[in-house]
Amino acid sequence: MSERKIFRTLISLEEANEKLLEFYQPNPLGEEKVPLQKALGRVLSDDITSDLDVPSFDRASMDGYAVVAEDTFGADEDHPKVLQVVGRAETGERSGLQVTLGKAVEIATGAPMPKGANAVVMVEYTHEKNGCIQVRKAVTPGENVTGAGSDIMAGETVLRKGERITSREMGVVAALGLETISVHRKPKVAIISTGNEIVTVGEKLEYGKIFDINANSLIGAIIESGCEPIYIGIVRDNSNEMIEKIGEALKVADVVITSGSTSAGVGDRLHTILNNFGHPGVIVHGLSVKPGKPAIVAVANKRPVFALPGYPTSAMMIFQVLVKPLLLKISGLNETQAGNMLQAKLAAKIFSTGGRREFMPVHIILDELGEYVAYPVTGGSAAITSYAMADGFIDVPSDRKLLDEGEKVTVTLFNRELTPPDLTIIGSHCVGIDVLLGRIRATHPEFSAKIVNIGSTGGLNAVTRGEADIAGIHMIDETSGQFNIPYIKRSNATKKLLLFRGYNRELGLVVPNGNPKSIAGFEDFLRKDVTFVNRNPGSGTRILTDLKLHEIAERKSLTFDEVKSSINGYTVESKSHSAVATAVVQGKADVGIAIKADERQATGIHFCNQRAF
Repeated sequence: MSERKIFRTLISLEEANEKLLEFYQPNPLGEEKVPLQKALGRVLSDDITSDLDVPSFDRASMDGYAVVAEDTFGADEDHPKVLQVVGRAETGERSGLQVTLGKAVEIATGAPMPKGANAVVMVEYTHEKNGCIQVRKAVTPGENVTGAGSDIMAGETVLRKGERITSREMGVVAALGLETISVHRKPKVAIISTGNEIVTVGEKLEYGKIFDINANSLIGAIIESGCEPIYIGIVRDNSNEMIEKIGEALKVADVVITSGSTSAGVGDRLHTILNNFGHPGVIVHGLSVKPGKPAIVAVANKRPVFALPGYPTSAMMIFQVLVKPLLLKISGLNETQAGNMLQAKLAAKIFSTGGRREFMPVHIILDELGEYVAYPVTGGSAAITSYAMADGFIDVPSDRKLLDEGEKVTVTLFNRELTPPDLTIIGSHCVGIDVLLGRIRATHPEFSAKIVNIGSTGGLNAVTRGEADIAGIHMIDETSGQFNIPYIKRSNATKKLLLFRGYNRELGLVVPNGNPKSIAGFEDFLRKDVTFVNRNPGSGTRILTDLKLHEIAERKSLTFDEVKSSINGYTVESKSHSAVATAVVQGKADVGIAIKADERQATGIHFCNQRAF
């Protein structure tokens, strides 16, 4: 029988870093010279100091006439000053001309200033006739002249060690005439995905298989950290294959990152395999954090190895808080996580399990007062969208079980450049919104929108607080049977909100093709042979579902709780209509409630229209 790992001792992130520092010092890996044209994205290994002035000569910044400024004093439209033109100065040429009192030289933008001249009169303020010009506007000494060294002076440090080269820095280096620059050697980071269920993107996806999400996310994150990714490939849950691939990775890379095979399952064996590559081997297995508890840190062949959990959000969170800081250091970047932080207030209460430090993904919204608001991202560590759709994360201490609505929190951004969207939509998930935004972007590709699907109730609250521009809502009032309006009246914000009639959605029961269990209505949900998939609390569909179940409870003289407990799958929640349809297609449920649009988009299911809706 395979050995199953039991997590008895979990250590903090700080302790994990201290253990790593005992065996590996994250310093830059040396330097190399690269041609300027191949320097994009590289990190400077030394300061760059100019050996020359830029520009190296005084030059005209406008087309016009080089003059002695004092000759123009008092000139205006009614009293022009007349100067004799003694030649023309062109760009890129040493003219040899000299300007003295009463003289002028015609000059082009960028041309060297003639000897004696200290200003340029713009051509539009002159009139030339018979070898002379009339100057109709006075200039001061230095006007319309770019002085030598006014951009960069000789001896000035223009770029500093640790800066990442962008197109802007390339222009600065070119101005100094440098063909090559010294940069830190780019660290090579190997990526290995593990698991029998993983397949390469582009292959046929069979039942029970998933595409290699983590490798592709890590490739981008590694590049963003100033390193070069090397994709080794997918390894099955086989010890010999894992040993072979890890050995290959250690030969070609400075750092190795794996994902999967770190937990307590019988197929998870990296914690023993990594000890085959020399002292000290595994130094950390199990972090007191959520998500990412089963992460492994090892040092093999004098190289750090990070074995990340298989769940996408767990893997990328541990990358952000543990791996990325190390990669930034060995790539020579001066960037730190602290530079990516902002303060925000929580839009809703956050409940934490406590006992473990928790990194919670959040959306960032700008409210009407210009303050940042953080919305927790739902989906869990297994969902890539929990990471991909988030703007950053908050660090919930292990001793906190509740963070209250409105509480100030520090958000670490995944991207320094957080740009507020043109439109913020918070509320119920709706495919109609996706269609409308697609049409807008077809004609206005620069348009951006932020969508946070938290249900109709959350959407109404967000609009009321000024955190959203639009909220899609469809909530039926149990007492009146009326949609939406009673909820808006109860919000005490009727003067702030406008309710627009949207479009009809046909809602019904989604069952497998042929309706094999002959499900005809809500009462069939109570049958022992029927499994139901529910929607998330706060959604209009969930409100409607509970309303119908209350009616059943009343007819059968039962409590609502008794009815709920009789339904197989009532507590299984999907956050979208398409997720409900997918659950039925895959046989995870016999029935769910969704809009007809999702029935049309999926195969293998049937839509039963219910008059009661």
